[in-house]
Amino acid sequence: MWSTLADEVTPHFAVVSPTSAVVRLVAALVLAGAIGFEREWRAKTAGLRTHMLIGIAAALFVLVGQEISALDFGNDSKRTDPIRLIEAVTAGVAFLGAGLIFQHQGKVRNVTTGASMWLAGAIGLTCGVGQVPLAAMATLITIGVIAVLGWAERHLWPGAGPEE
Repeated sequence: MWSTLADEVTPHFAVVSPTSAVVRLVAALVLAGAIGFEREWRAKTAGLRTHMLIGIAAALFVLVGQEISALDFGNDSKRTDPIRLIEAVTAGVAFLGAGLIFQHQGKVRNVTTGASMWLAGAIGLTCGVGQVPLAAMATLITIGVIAVLGWAERHLWPGAGPEE
């Protein structure tokens, strides 16, 4: 009995090696965390930990989806649609991001943070499929947009007010 139970919980990686899985999950953590660090530094509602968790979750969904696609269900009726993984992560993160956005004294707040969470999910998905260089590029561009344009809004157009 115990040997059968142990067989059920022993890690069997059919598609992605354990080493690749760790690299992809850690890359998602670091890259999404970089965006979260900027949000944390600006004292936004969703910061470092939130962005890290979103990135890891998104990468994990892709890895699990890849492993599920390799399972033998006994017939050819199984259909793995990678777009469904993307849709599920996008919908889940959008739900979290929408919960942050609110209106206060006639101004909408936290739109940028909601968008950065959405990007953290996309970066996690990208890491999950092993495209870490692409995820790193997206992370750098995202931080550039948030930090540089945020600075410009505060210093060059102070009357406009940031939508963060």
